[in-house]
Amino acid sequence: MADNKIESVLKEHRVFEPPRQFVEDAAIKPADVEALYSAAEADHEGFWADQARKHLDWHQDFSTTLDDTNAPFFKWFTDGKINVSYNCLDRHLSAKADKTAIIFEADDGNVEHISYADLHARVCRFANALKAQGLAKGDRAVIYLPNVPEATVAMLACARIGAIHSVVFGGFSAPSLRDRIDDAEAKMLITADGNYRGGKLIPLKEVADKALSEGCESIESVVVLKRSGADVEMRDGRDIWWHDVVDGQPADCEPEWVDAEHPLFILYTSGSTGKPKGIQHASAGYLLGAVTTCRWVFDLGDDDVFWCTADVGWITGHTYITYGPTACGATQVMFEGVPTYPEPDRFWKMVDTHQVTIFYTAPTAIRALMKHGDEYPQRHALDSLRVLGTVGEPINPEAWMWYRQVIGKERCPIVDTWWQTETGAHMITPIASYTPTTPGSVTHALPGIEADILDESGERVTDAGAGGVLVIKKPWPYMLRTIWGDPDRYKETYFGMYDAHTYVAGDSAQRDEKGYFRILGRIDDVVNVSGHRLGTMEVESALVAHEAVAEAAVVSRPHDVKGEAIVAFIILKDGEGDEQLASDLRNWVSEQLGAIAKPEEIRFADGLPKTRSGKIMRRLLRTVARGDEVTQDVSTLENPQILDQLQAKGT
Repeated sequence: MADNKIESVLKEHRVFEPPRQFVEDAAIKPADVEALYSAAEADHEGFWADQARKHLDWHQDFSTTLDDTNAPFFKWFTDGKINVSYNCLDRHLSAKADKTAIIFEADDGNVEHISYADLHARVCRFANALKAQGLAKGDRAVIYLPNVPEATVAMLACARIGAIHSVVFGGFSAPSLRDRIDDAEAKMLITADGNYRGGKLIPLKEVADKALSEGCESIESVVVLKRSGADVEMRDGRDIWWHDVVDGQPADCEPEWVDAEHPLFILYTSGSTGKPKGIQHASAGYLLGAVTTCRWVFDLGDDDVFWCTADVGWITGHTYITYGPTACGATQVMFEGVPTYPEPDRFWKMVDTHQVTIFYTAPTAIRALMKHGDEYPQRHALDSLRVLGTVGEPINPEAWMWYRQVIGKERCPIVDTWWQTETGAHMITPIASYTPTTPGSVTHALPGIEADILDESGERVTDAGAGGVLVIKKPWPYMLRTIWGDPDRYKETYFGMYDAHTYVAGDSAQRDEKGYFRILGRIDDVVNVSGHRLGTMEVESALVAHEAVAEAAVVSRPHDVKGEAIVAFIILKDGEGDEQLASDLRNWVSEQLGAIAKPEEIRFADGLPKTRSGKIMRRLLRTVARGDEVTQDVSTLENPQILDQLQAKGT
């Protein structure tokens, strides 16, 4: 059914081989990668069984690798017993007790080094404190903290005693926090008095108190970290300070050995409508994904300093701050602030200060820093870097090349990683020491991951440049297990389109002539112009490639003739937009992609509606583009006032 295919009009032919010196120095060689692919292809289950025994320490070995008798509710390593906290901490103590686990830089620039021995002691004390407060195996604790080491301590302490954590990003509003507490039926809330981010006080306890006043009847106790020093109300019998609860607790806590399938955490991700989805991950399979992808994709080794700039409130922070680097025994940087405070060179200054070797951030951050020009990164040597990574959304080729040339000095491989909250860890991505890369392409699926592109009728899309629905055709250990409390929604959302073994990612994708995957955006970020289905990411990439444009977001609105018309929201590098520039940009897109992709309307703005994590809320832009009243919750936006400006410009 050709009319079901998503057309790709973006062409990119540049290819960059992994630097020869990098390959020579890498821990994982091209021959090792080839062996992984061969083993996975020959025996899918046997491959993952071997990886699980190689990378994880088991209290009790497993005899069953995959149980798919109740698909799509897959189970992995079912009769094995394990503890995630033990794998992240205890197993390193004999050789790495004094090694730095976390280099923490606060918003105000203060730096703290935490060794593996120290981190282990902090986790054990807090785990004992949690037990003293009545938290037990299977209970849920919601963690509502800033991006500070205590967030990782809290997560690992929950894992140590078999409690299930649900981290809520510290930028979420009281209603969002309340909804997540209520859905998880959490017994405990772990929060802070507040923290400073970009020099501004974030009143976490105040928000938490508001959430608790509107429901949250399951909460029995609230542990409060004294972080900002702000005056907060402490309710007798419910609220207790972190420092008081750990006072006198022993620095050792026997880990709770749990079944491999024991839930490790619930992490809520927003749906396009309805209540948030509680994505549930299992202990052993999830940790295996975190460890293997850190080692394969980043070539993470003992001498590296790894920095994932995400917040622990998102899946990226779970996998590539709390669990992956620690399970690998690595040293990592953790940062409380924002990349532009006090100046737009904060990231680059920190790279030099802490001698970061692997740097992993979002395209949104890269584009925002590009807007400030080359001056700021050029203040710093950046010569410690050896791997660059991107995460969170497709990266346009223009930003990819800037990242390579200005930050990586053309010597660092870039791993553009595709994965999701639901997938748990990387799925389709270059491997730094192995994969020739192309700007804007996530290249190949990892060993053990069978990705494909189908049209809406379930037929494989094989033509180069043609797009369709991205799917994973075999289960993998670090996939989500269910939606908390809603198994029917899990089945319908992720396995309802084709069959019980075909995971539907919700993204559209295409392959190029080399067989490389390119993510075109969410399925609902596809516009249908005169019968042509186009991914909005490609139009955005073309717009950002124009010398005047700093950032672009593309959505659609109804059109009487074309079905849908493309509306582009533009942030300029300098100056004000006018009709002539709008015309130039429309013609530019036509030249780059073809007349079918030409925006019907260009709107200039000072900013875009973004969450505090930097994601553009395209649903809100669609509402604005269509001239409808914004009725969605905007409490998670960094700057809700930007909607007023966008709506005014459209009148």
